[in-house]
Amino acid sequence: MNVDAKSINKFSAMAIILFLVIATFILLKPIFLAIITGLILAYIVNPIYKKTNSLIKRPTISAFIVSFLLLALVLIPLWFLVPVLVNQVFEIFKFMQGISFGKIVSSLFKGVPPEFTTQLSSVLSNFVNNTIVSVLNWLAKFLLDLPNLLLQGAVFIFVFFFTLRDQEKLKKYVSELSPLKKQQEKIFIDEFKGITNSIIFGYIIIGLIQGVAAGIGFFVFGVPRALFLTILAVFSSMFPLFGPWLVWVPAAIYLFSHGNAFVAIIFTVYCALIVSSLDNILRPYIVSKNSSISPVVALIGMIGGLLVFGLLGLVLGPLILAYLIIFLTAYKNKQLSSMFHQE
Repeated sequence: MNVDAKSINKFSAMAIILFLVIATFILLKPIFLAIITGLILAYIVNPIYKKTNSLIKRPTISAFIVSFLLLALVLIPLWFLVPVLVNQVFEIFKFMQGISFGKIVSSLFKGVPPEFTTQLSSVLSNFVNNTIVSVLNWLAKFLLDLPNLLLQGAVFIFVFFFTLRDQEKLKKYVSELSPLKKQQEKIFIDEFKGITNSIIFGYIIIGLIQGVAAGIGFFVFGVPRALFLTILAVFSSMFPLFGPWLVWVPAAIYLFSHGNAFVAIIFTVYCALIVSSLDNILRPYIVSKNSSISPVVALIGMIGGLLVFGLLGLVLGPLILAYLIIFLTAYKNKQLSSMFHQE
């Protein structure tokens, strides 16, 4: 009878916990990405916070200073660059709408039937028009969602601030909840840190540096729509197996085709020797070889994460896949059950 009572009590407790977890998920779902973004950025800038706190010795003030600097670093450039970027996007759209795809297709595929030329130029024209409509719809949706975005931003900055300030309490709380044995927990924390660093610093941060370096080249060598191309270069640099060359090579061809041969050569040398080499130079100093993630896993995770979570998916997607592989490897090696506390 006691056993049955204990089982009922245990089942009731588990049911209540499950209900509360589901209710909490529903409650936090609208701001889930803002919370995750705050946690990830707090992890990235934690060394800066620790350095600041070692000088000030006041966790609250240190977290406030770092939070303020982050906001200034994001909001001030956005205030000046967003209008320029929007203007450049519309200029590119106007330019693309004026392109005669029929002439381009005819010059590339000489001797093909006129029907093929007409059909292919129609497909290209429709693709460009649909892309323009999609981007314009996104911009309109962005403006309509501005109040919601401001609310998300407020959640993000609160999570960011308190994660920095109370990180030791948070670590202790998570450790106490963990079902893993202490030895396995330490191994997994080290592994997770390595993989997280590999993705965040090895792909995202280095990609940002490479894209900005390419952008400096666009501005210095007079490539039109340099700001828009810089953003494209940043994104292409973040994806493994791709790189900034996807943007700077067409830019170099543009400079050559417009009679700037000397400038185009210097620009190409700069991008080939400096921009495209930055990842090979920086990655060994930032990411340990033992914790590096497969480029294929990172690429698949980034693409899938981008489709599911948006921009944050560039980080979340590969992390989810990498952590899954860790547990699958432990299961394959018959080590999964030994990781957890035995009741």
